[in-house]
Amino acid sequence: MTVQEVRHQKSPSLYAAHEKIYPQRVFGRFRLIKWATLVVLLGLYYIAPWLRWDRGPGVPDQALLLDLPGRRGYFFWIEIWPQEVYYLAGLLMLGAFGLFLATALLGRVWCGFTCPQTVWTDLYLWVERWIEGDRNKRMKLDKEPLSVRKVALKVTKHSIWLLIALLTGGAWAMYFSDAPTLVREFVTLQASATQYGFIALFTGTTYLLAGWAREQVCIYMCPWPRFQAAMFDERTMLVTYEEWRGEPRGKVKALAADGSKLGDCVDCNLCYHVCPTGVDIREGQQLACIGCGLCIDACNGIMSKVGRAPDLITYDSIYNSAQRAAGQPTQHRFVRPRTVLYAAVIVIIGAAMALTLSLRSRLDVSLQADRSPLFVRLSHGDIQNG
Repeated sequence: MTVQEVRHQKSPSLYAAHEKIYPQRVFGRFRLIKWATLVVLLGLYYIAPWLRWDRGPGVPDQALLLDLPGRRGYFFWIEIWPQEVYYLAGLLMLGAFGLFLATALLGRVWCGFTCPQTVWTDLYLWVERWIEGDRNKRMKLDKEPLSVRKVALKVTKHSIWLLIALLTGGAWAMYFSDAPTLVREFVTLQASATQYGFIALFTGTTYLLAGWAREQVCIYMCPWPRFQAAMFDERTMLVTYEEWRGEPRGKVKALAADGSKLGDCVDCNLCYHVCPTGVDIREGQQLACIGCGLCIDACNGIMSKVGRAPDLITYDSIYNSAQRAAGQPTQHRFVRPRTVLYAAVIVIIGAAMALTLSLRSRLDVSLQADRSPLFVRLSHGDIQNG
């Protein structure tokens, strides 16, 4: 090849088109935990603005309310004023160190079970499966030419998605306005442009992120996966493939090239098909893995069918996995220097906030003397007040 031909040769593209992921339905322990978490968190999110709390006349009776016009924050019996913004800083620090502690102990338990992106994506996927069917049916439907049936299914799905997004955006706005009043004004078109604008904003972002972006938020947009590994150590609980037990892969009754027995992995790829982010956990720890454990449920189902021991894919520490590979006893160790440090910081911050809340004064009065005299004596003897 000449120099000119090399110059004119097309350079390889650094852009890869997005490949849609079709997570398959799965049943098992981790799936049940995810459903229970979803129901509890969404229930709290949608119901909490409707909780009432009697604070007396002239004060909002909504239990959870950020009253921006009144410059108050109401949290059940606690009332926060603008100058007490340090409580917000304390809550943010508690959340951060709580997340650090959970990650050090249980890996990406936040990402896999309680992250809003995960929760709403799970809900949207459930709607999609309910209308369009499981993985193979959805893949087949997307490849079909346009038809009345396909349009009807897609329109129904997206309509329900938009309804969920509207309820989500409306519920968020209720944390800043009285819930019954906001609903009445919204329906009668009497709400303010700001309220309509924020509801539309959160409706659009919910629909876009949970319905369309999905795993791309976790892989490309969220910064947490990029530095969470700093909280991991060999004792952290992670979703792990027991390579020492599963390899080499092959069919149930197949043998290796040298005639030896294959590993327990039957290479069914179900662990990959059920993953909401398209991860093959058999390739090791990956940034895209959110630690939801659905691959464990899928693999255990297959192991049960073929008569092999469960937990080929397991939720355990790297230390215990290495111990099992060496035939040594395993041990869970949750009390470690980093976990003790995170827990201590949480206790200190929480105790300081509780102490300041319990000791703070409910009334603050400042008196300033009047510079002018209260009265003056006039020239003819009369007294004139200020």
